[in-house]
Amino acid sequence: MPLEIRQLPGLLHGRDDIHGRVEELLDPFSLVLSLAICGLAFDRQAGSAYLILSLVVVMLTSPGRSRLHVTIGRLVRDVTISSFTLIALLIFFGWTTGYLSVFPERAVLNWLWIAPACLIGTHVAFRLGAPLMLTRTQRCVIVGRNEQGIALAHRIEHNPYTDLALVGFFDDRAIARQAEAAVFPTLGRFDEVAAYAMAQHIHVIYLSLPMATQERTMRLLDALRDTTASIYFVPDQFVTELIQSRTSTVVDIPVVAVCETPFVGLNGLLKRLSDIVLSLVALLCLSPFLLFIAALVKLGSSGPVIFKQRRYGLDGEEINVYKFRSMRVAENGKEVRQAQKNDVRTTPVGALLRRTSLDELPQLINVLQGRMSLVGPRPHAVAHNELYRKLINGYMVRHKVRPGITGWAQVNGLRGETDTVDKMAARIRYDLDYLRNWSLRLDLYILYKTVAVVLNGKHAY
Repeated sequence: MPLEIRQLPGLLHGRDDIHGRVEELLDPFSLVLSLAICGLAFDRQAGSAYLILSLVVVMLTSPGRSRLHVTIGRLVRDVTISSFTLIALLIFFGWTTGYLSVFPERAVLNWLWIAPACLIGTHVAFRLGAPLMLTRTQRCVIVGRNEQGIALAHRIEHNPYTDLALVGFFDDRAIARQAEAAVFPTLGRFDEVAAYAMAQHIHVIYLSLPMATQERTMRLLDALRDTTASIYFVPDQFVTELIQSRTSTVVDIPVVAVCETPFVGLNGLLKRLSDIVLSLVALLCLSPFLLFIAALVKLGSSGPVIFKQRRYGLDGEEINVYKFRSMRVAENGKEVRQAQKNDVRTTPVGALLRRTSLDELPQLINVLQGRMSLVGPRPHAVAHNELYRKLINGYMVRHKVRPGITGWAQVNGLRGETDTVDKMAARIRYDLDYLRNWSLRLDLYILYKTVAVVLNGKHAY
């Protein structure tokens, strides 16, 4: 019977979208830019008055409205009306307070056309650049061939600002019209979704199912826990085990995230930048020490200095993880026995490296390659993944993010051998807790705690 992974209480959920975040800044940025142009062009004594007015404008216009999906004609109309309304309001209050006299008349009158021109220009430029911000194609399927599911499919198909590529539908009913089936094929029944998602590397699954089918939906969610796909409801929401739950829109259709990575948009950029900077600094500082360890490994026993082991990385894709070789054997097949206390396979030098976790240092290169992160769920051998994904519900959700050199489970006493299913289930609980509550501050805290855990040396063999 698979073990259940329960959601820990008091957890925060959230994710930000990079297109939405940029659009929030466009309006205040454009209006402040137009003020700067007017001040420099029409006021030789431009100073603190423009700075104060800029702060007022930012407070009145933040966050900016999303206009990415409206027509150009509507964009021009909305921007012109909103900018004229804002400027008229500011002129009225400036006149009543006497603050308007601080600004030259030429600057005020020219701001009436420069402001909407800047707004329109930045929004048009953003439209042109928005597709370049899409990093990779996300293969998606829709479960439920009903009205809202078909509407979502059409919007995905005709939207140039999404990275989604619709593969097709899953439904238990043979209701597809011939014309629709040619464009949006039915790939199978509900009970085939999980297997298809794993075999075809589906990144996103949209559940377009009514509340009346809650029992069937819960069975489907249970099956999908063995995949690494992000899961959304369209548009129903009910209580279930949620990872990074949030309400959002996909091509203007509301959806509710059920299982999502925290590392998208600005969060993803922040996570990746911190990984690059910290791992690069660590490699530069530790390079003489790394060469010394490599020499010890080479002199201590025959075999390669670096051991490459196949692990599951982001989205369950296999990667090679680097370690200093600490054993006389290099097990990397279908059966991999975890290291145990007083393991006869461990070399004398390897025992020291494993106890101090120095054998993990080559994984800094994996971090620079983008295959791993400094902090995240620890990668398990492929053989262990295939075993535990069948025993622990929610096991594969940990692969929604890059594996880490250290993790939340490791600094909470779950370092080293997991010789029972209960121990592995406890580790997975901490991994999922990390996904729900990620922040850069939490990453830095885990790195700090890792030093103390390594010096302790407990459970490392």
